[in-house]
Amino acid sequence: MNDTLHVVEKLADWRARALSFEREIQKAVLGQARVIRLVTICIFSRGHVLIEGDVGVGKTTLLRSASRALGGDFARVEGTVDMMPSDILYHTFLGEDGRPRVEPSELLRLAETLPVFFFNEINRARPQVHSLLLRLMAERSVSAFNRAHHFPYLSVFADRNMVEREETFELPAAARDRFLMEIPMAAPDDEQARRSLVFDPGFHDTETLLERVSPGSIDYHEIPAVARAIQTHVRSSEALERYVLNLWRALVRPASAGVSLPDVDVGSLIKGGASPRALAALARAARVRAWLEGRDYLVPEDVREVFIEVVAHRIFVDPIHALRGDDIVKRLCRAAFDATPAP
Repeated sequence: MNDTLHVVEKLADWRARALSFEREIQKAVLGQARVIRLVTICIFSRGHVLIEGDVGVGKTTLLRSASRALGGDFARVEGTVDMMPSDILYHTFLGEDGRPRVEPSELLRLAETLPVFFFNEINRARPQVHSLLLRLMAERSVSAFNRAHHFPYLSVFADRNMVEREETFELPAAARDRFLMEIPMAAPDDEQARRSLVFDPGFHDTETLLERVSPGSIDYHEIPAVARAIQTHVRSSEALERYVLNLWRALVRPASAGVSLPDVDVGSLIKGGASPRALAALARAARVRAWLEGRDYLVPEDVREVFIEVVAHRIFVDPIHALRGDDIVKRLCRAAFDATPAP
């Protein structure tokens, strides 16, 4: 009984810290409350984050703000067309004696104290780089210099430019699957936020702007333990679990579940994806969302609120429909909501 009370008190204290973490980010990022909430859910779900959107909407500022609020060390790489996997692990240079030198990268040197590895414009990197990143995200370890390097606290933050197509590479399905969420980010709709972003000089200098964010709002060392406690503490009813499984069936076999889309043969639409791992990720994120809302139990809204960001990029459609991009999958998810009664 005392152990249970201790967990409840600890989670309540950490919820207050998590909400403070969100407020710190909002000092630098205006009009993006939902995006910030989704990033917070990813962090406390021990997942990786991919932000996508137009140029100049604040993707990098958001991720750098979240990294600063987390505290700890920070490593960053820039995706480029000529980047090689080795560029993530080490760098070479000529020493003063003119001889070549090889040293571990910032990522390797900071492995034990690194809560955030930020990959800027990830779709500019080649598939070989994505393959290395896949192991880093899946196992939180890489091999270099004849030994394994482990990253106990690591979350990968990445952003993807969705406008430019020249010298970019599509992320392979396996790499996308390792991101807990793909979060779209657009310019804010709020008029006051837009006015501030355009006319307030404070939002024109990113480095000065980031100084508004207090570093170390939460202790990243404790996040793994808190994340485990959330998953154990937040419970789900049998009716809620049946609802999630019915949603899953509606995605895998939409025609048999009564799901329909205008001008689309849903019977031949889905070719793969929506795996058990995807739905397990959904449950994990939904529990964190419930915790942030101050509950120790799941409701359908927790599932729906994170569903598209967690599941949509893990569903693969017939190539003829894939030309439409991700929009048709998101439409399918919404149609699944309509066709599946909530408890």
